[in-house]
Amino acid sequence: MFYHLKFVHFSAIFASSTLVSGLGTSCLAPLTGGTAASGDPYWLETIQHQGTSAFNPNPSSYEVFRNVKDFGAKGDGVTDDTAAIKHVILLVLDLAMYSGGRCGGGSCESSTITPAIVYFPAGTYLVSSAIQTYYYTQIIGDARNPPTLRASSSFNGFAVIDSDPYIPDGWGAQWFTNQNNFYRSVRNLIIDLRPIPAANAAIGLHWQVAQATSLINVVVEMSIEPDNNHQGMFMENGSGGFMGDLVFNGGKYGIQVGNQQFTVRNLTVNNAAIAVSGIWNWGFTFQGVTINNCQVGFDITTGGTSISHQTVGSEAIIDAVVTNTPIFLRTSEASNGQLAGSIVLNNIKLNNVPTAIGVLGGITVLSGGSTTIDSWVQGNVYSGTSGSKTFTQGNTVPVQKPSSLLDSAGRIVGKSHPQYADYATSQFISVKNEGAKGDGHTDDTAAIQNVINEYAGCKIIFFDAGTYYVTNTITIPAGTQIVGEAWSVVMAGGTAFSDENNPRPVIKAGAANSEGVLEISDMLFTTSGPASGAIMIEWNVHDPSGQQAAAGMWDSHIRLGGAAGTNLQRAQCPSGSINAACEAAFLGIHLTPGSSAYFEGTWVWTADHDLDTPGSPQTSIFTGRGILSESQGPVWFIGTSEHFALYQYSLVGALDHYIGFAQTETPYYQPVPGAPAPFSTDASYHDPTFSGSIDMAWGMYIQSSSDIIIFGAGFYNFFRDYIQDCLDTNACQAQIFDIDSESSVTAYSVSTVGITYQLSVSGNGVIPSSENANGFQETFTAWSK
Repeated sequence: MFYHLKFVHFSAIFASSTLVSGLGTSCLAPLTGGTAASGDPYWLETIQHQGTSAFNPNPSSYEVFRNVKDFGAKGDGVTDDTAAIKHVILLVLDLAMYSGGRCGGGSCESSTITPAIVYFPAGTYLVSSAIQTYYYTQIIGDARNPPTLRASSSFNGFAVIDSDPYIPDGWGAQWFTNQNNFYRSVRNLIIDLRPIPAANAAIGLHWQVAQATSLINVVVEMSIEPDNNHQGMFMENGSGGFMGDLVFNGGKYGIQVGNQQFTVRNLTVNNAAIAVSGIWNWGFTFQGVTINNCQVGFDITTGGTSISHQTVGSEAIIDAVVTNTPIFLRTSEASNGQLAGSIVLNNIKLNNVPTAIGVLGGITVLSGGSTTIDSWVQGNVYSGTSGSKTFTQGNTVPVQKPSSLLDSAGRIVGKSHPQYADYATSQFISVKNEGAKGDGHTDDTAAIQNVINEYAGCKIIFFDAGTYYVTNTITIPAGTQIVGEAWSVVMAGGTAFSDENNPRPVIKAGAANSEGVLEISDMLFTTSGPASGAIMIEWNVHDPSGQQAAAGMWDSHIRLGGAAGTNLQRAQCPSGSINAACEAAFLGIHLTPGSSAYFEGTWVWTADHDLDTPGSPQTSIFTGRGILSESQGPVWFIGTSEHFALYQYSLVGALDHYIGFAQTETPYYQPVPGAPAPFSTDASYHDPTFSGSIDMAWGMYIQSSSDIIIFGAGFYNFFRDYIQDCLDTNACQAQIFDIDSESSVTAYSVSTVGITYQLSVSGNGVIPSSENANGFQETFTAWSK
């Protein structure tokens, strides 16, 4: 059977959701379905574009939104559009990178002041060389009629879209440091490699990226000839990241990936030789995978257990359907009864798949057929307070997943990034048109609140690109849908957020115990320091009955310090300094008991370095707490929390959570000062207590919580007081992941770096990292209680 899937109109799936529990004062009726006519372009193309970059040297003239056709691209499938597209992406308005030009080319490591959306209207764009993407770029196609980037038969370049180009004659040097290649997104595109001869090497996406990056709704078409050399994606390094709703047709590889960590949701590969080739990682989570007519589903390099021999550390796959594929998963080496690459499989449906799990060379580890693998692992398994490991290569008792986390097919719920493809431009309201300035200085609190009060529930609220300074809480009622432009920024400052002893939310999402749809996408939240009393987001809203994941955030982030306009940069907060003026927030996200939440691709980051100072120097910026969840569920969380003083994740009295992949880093400055300093513990926020032996932030801290599923995690500490000698002996931090004796938690595929005990129960170390060497990182495959 030949499977050839194009695009699914994901936004239509939820278009009929009931939106509101109340309406804005100017609303006559609630917003229901979209009203765009069949021939209309995507609303993003026709909405008035007045976005600005507040801290750019020339904010009035700098263009954020760029339509490639305005720069001469034709999109007719005949004209070579490479030059016009490159002009848009490079924006050579000034040869000097710091006077208005984009950040890239190898001379600029990062910048938040030159953001751009490069927009492709419907059409077919012929390209003959790589589209090299500059920092802080979103490449977005028409979501109603996705455009095609068609490689010419003479295409000459590393990849059609290249996120981190290699510098010619640079001896392997690239434009960006791969672990710091933040703020990228590619959406709604078809990349067609088929004009390139099948024997030629061809890559659709070179996607070497880090946090705050996403691929959404992308299709790559490749040759289906035997022994072709096409591949949909190549990723050799980085520290991601999220990607979802992707289709790869044909090719030698659907995707070939190596990265510290990543979450991949809703991946489909058809008619490839190898669907997923795993080069190396510390941990990948694949949620929702469809593989049809491939020779091998997952082909992973294994066997490395030392820094000098890094292979795939952890592969966790949940909810997959594999059809007419001889081998589902193949490792390069046999495990030989010990950890050498952790594997977790959960709810894998095989249809005519003779070998479920094999080893290169023909050894069958698990026979296949037409069957379902409920739960199977390879690696070291632990339970309770026993530190005794059991190497397991076989079936295990599957975790009992709460029904609230599952869709009607029994799979973990996934909801695509809202793009509102069926909505007309008239169904949006611009905050700038309603009086907000977004210039980073004017107090926009009243203007933003007025827009929300008037139009919540009957208009989609569009935050034009800009930085919106607010001095008090912005309340967003249930029923509100908000979308930004190139990560529009809400920046909180002033006396209202300056008191650690009287913290208050910057964004209050829903009233306590409210129900309704609430969607936030493409936004960024920050502070202008000092702001030790700022709770960046208090999330109160719960999705309505029967509308799973109706309340959530997509591709939206919290960034504290390290950027222009924050007063929290290298100049104010150099590394090694302890300055009360460098206290940036009390708490990142608080999920209150009555809430539910679906957060996808969320990065909650206290900046460890300055994105807008040449050389990206380290900083000492202090924030109290990362993510606190008291939610009774359901909660789905795909994201990262880094560099908070007390903890990155804290679950207290929480129920029904699915988390994967969770990635954390301990503050680089600790233990100077040690946790909780410079903050104090606050019992009203259920803070952990610290002592002389426990003086560093928890990566994950779970108390009095039940039915918590962690499907992939990486808890890292690379420093002690900015020094890395501790990595040699895993002595950077004694404990990082603590669960009390009352909680019921199942954790799969957990990797740590620099940690003595990978998991503790009630403050007592249980799993020693010394037992689980698995490359640069240590990995335990499963723990439950």
